[in-house]
Amino acid sequence: MAGIQLNQINKHYAGVKVITDLNLDIAQGEFLVFLGPSGCGKSTLLRMVAGLEPVTSGGIVIDGRDVTELPPGQRGVAMVFQHYALYPHMTVYDNMAFGMRNIGMAKAEIDQRIQDAARMLELDALLQRKPGQLSGGQRQRVAIGRSIVKNPSAFLFDEPLSNLDAALRTRTRVELARLHLRLQSTMVFVTHDQVEAMTLATRIVVMNKGRIEQIGAPMDIYRRPATRFVAGFIGQPAMNFLDTERVAPQDGRLCLRIAHGSIFQTGLLDSDVPAGALTLGIRAESITVDPQGELPGRVDVVERLGDRTLVHVSLPDGSNVVAEAHRDSSLAPGETVALRIDSARLHVFDAAGLAHHAPQ
Repeated sequence: MAGIQLNQINKHYAGVKVITDLNLDIAQGEFLVFLGPSGCGKSTLLRMVAGLEPVTSGGIVIDGRDVTELPPGQRGVAMVFQHYALYPHMTVYDNMAFGMRNIGMAKAEIDQRIQDAARMLELDALLQRKPGQLSGGQRQRVAIGRSIVKNPSAFLFDEPLSNLDAALRTRTRVELARLHLRLQSTMVFVTHDQVEAMTLATRIVVMNKGRIEQIGAPMDIYRRPATRFVAGFIGQPAMNFLDTERVAPQDGRLCLRIAHGSIFQTGLLDSDVPAGALTLGIRAESITVDPQGELPGRVDVVERLGDRTLVHVSLPDGSNVVAEAHRDSSLAPGETVALRIDSARLHVFDAAGLAHHAPQ
């Protein structure tokens, strides 16, 4: 197991800044997930940790060793890619043994490691098959097994579930979580899928344009996003955002009026929130269909998801929100509804996109 430190990491391509002054400590045994949209720099960062990309400046320390200038094979990490990269002409056993044979490891030791990894990943019955005879999920497990047999200091996963169908992705996600519990190894995982991040991570690092927007436990990031970007990226459906007008405070508390005219008193001190345009953020579960609600609208789309029903509603000012209805609701597009907003669960964002939250 290993801790990983990234110190003032910068990465430039022909003058284009991809990663800028990034600092991060990854704890030993942690399952850390880099989450962000395509092009935010998360895979580039992982490849720099693995030694597959040089850093422009800064340092990388793994297990107490400065590995910034070391080649990949000397860093003590194992990387699992989005594409399995298995040798098609070799059996599962030989694919897993290949790297160990190259460094002259004893045959008995190779066999023991492969048998242990195969049992852990339920590959025992597949060791003599070739990749073409395996399903996508089985091939991914072989790729993971090939990493396990190396006994690495840390595992690096670069969107390893992206090529799997939805059901298999869910099963493999659970297998990865169980694997982490068994091995207690440091795991660093890159994804653009927030469900993967929320269900696997000890901590999530949300990235945007080569910078870290927020670091925290999954539910902390969900409940208290640091920026509007994080608030809009985390959560399904995405957070609703409404333009507001600041009005006179009540009991010193910030009060905001939305376009329809409803005024909401927040838990924030008015004096703590900077001047300028403010945006109200509200998650779908904090807006409910209620005949006594203060906000009128018209139903555009109804999403029946089994455990919950989401309603897409057009407001009088032309804006749209996603709200929750009772899961057995009979609402249909075109109907008029009233919405109730839980004022205790509002998020406020200033003109710079920074979030302001009431004290917990």
